[in-house]
Amino acid sequence: MDEAAQAVFAALLARRLAGEPVAYLVGRRGFWSLELEVTPATLIPRAETERLVELALARLPADAAARVADLGTGSGAIALAIARERPRARVVATDASAEALAVARRNAARLGLGNVVFAQGDWCAALGEARDFDLIVSNPPYIAAGDPHLGEGDLRFEPAAALASGADGLDAIRRIVRDARAHLRPGGGLLFEHGYRQGAAVRALLAAAGYREVFSARDLEGRERVSGGSI
Repeated sequence: MDEAAQAVFAALLARRLAGEPVAYLVGRRGFWSLELEVTPATLIPRAETERLVELALARLPADAAARVADLGTGSGAIALAIARERPRARVVATDASAEALAVARRNAARLGLGNVVFAQGDWCAALGEARDFDLIVSNPPYIAAGDPHLGEGDLRFEPAAALASGADGLDAIRRIVRDARAHLRPGGGLLFEHGYRQGAAVRALLAAAGYREVFSARDLEGRERVSGGSI
């Protein structure tokens, strides 16, 4: 190993010894059937989020040209998984972070997925005047701002805006639940990931906002992880 390679290895080793996630060191993370670029500007996709993709696909017939929005797309994991599995769908992937959207765009280009477009903006505001979505999905931040876990493990290195959302962790979810209705066609649905202790609270938010068929689904560990409803 020459001196340049030794220097690179030493730098990577130091970052790993400091606790930085391997996904950021190698710049890649597998999700669904995809290999995605990830950077410190994006949340690292997690296996439990694949449950959200499964539920989304169950609502989207394989041969339908459905309109789907993914709010807070980050690396594009959810949007690109749906676009890969439903090639006739038209997917809009949004994020408030220009840096995250740049990563998502690169992932879409590398994967050859041309049925995804990208829009910068805060949650539903990025959708503009569109009122015809069949499905809106999101993995928003849902950790309480004061949660001590934010200072531990991988979370120390991930973007804070993608993790924490208000005193109870539900601020972003409240906004999405409130605003998504205006962008869904009649019969359209909303699905989002949340913390495993937040199921009852988010079902109450959905019901209070007038969503029908409100439900929560469990992840592989048997914890309530995804909730949603229809209009």
